[in-house]
Amino acid sequence: MVDGRNFANTDGLPGKGAVIVNQRFAAKYWPGEDPIGKKLRMLWEGDRPWLTVVGVCQDFRQRLDRDGFEPVVYVPYRAKPVGAYAILARSGVSPTSLTSAVRKEIQAIDGNLPVFGVATLEENFLRQRWPFRVFGTLFALFALIALLLSSVGLYAVMSYSVTRRTQEIGVRLAMGASSGSILFLVLWHGLRQLGIGLAIGLAGAFGLARVMKSLLVGVTPTDPTTFLVISAVLIVVGVVACWMPARRAMKLDPTVALRYE
Repeated sequence: MVDGRNFANTDGLPGKGAVIVNQRFAAKYWPGEDPIGKKLRMLWEGDRPWLTVVGVCQDFRQRLDRDGFEPVVYVPYRAKPVGAYAILARSGVSPTSLTSAVRKEIQAIDGNLPVFGVATLEENFLRQRWPFRVFGTLFALFALIALLLSSVGLYAVMSYSVTRRTQEIGVRLAMGASSGSILFLVLWHGLRQLGIGLAIGLAGAFGLARVMKSLLVGVTPTDPTTFLVISAVLIVVGVVACWMPARRAMKLDPTVALRYE
């Protein structure tokens, strides 16, 4: 609790309409005011009585996306009973050994109460997050395929460029150009194309990340580490794809290259 009190045993009885709101609710509807003692009513439940705010609690994530924190109103169980509810048990012992003890306590209160869906918070979190994991795995697979295709395409373009410039390379070698300068010439041509593509790709990724920011959890849309790692991987793959055609150009025999048609 941040302010006020928790629910009492009498809250929820007729004439005892008490609610607890979270910090986001209080900041949205009573900015700069003390929410304790304020009145509210659930309009979607028909002609309901006015309820009094008796406490303010911390914000807790309601969903797994970036905007998972939202205004929340908590009502006593007596005021609005539900068919099923969750119990959070915190303990320093193993969760498996705690399960039977919690089950016995619940059965002692009411033997007709069924206990189901017992799991740790980690298991519940993984269960709720599986769609994100599936789509994340698919996107990673598609990205890997795209990276492979782009590296093969870059290698093919560079090989074709070396083949077209065979005579030019032969002339340069005949005029005294060193093998290192030929290597640099071919690499520079390929890396220049790689740089242009990388700049366009990063700009597109930056814009797309800002559009999809509601789906990103744990990272910002412009997370520098992510962009740096991706850029480094693309540069390494691009250099490897350009290196083999550049090595072939460096080893050309000038006399053979000059007669190449």
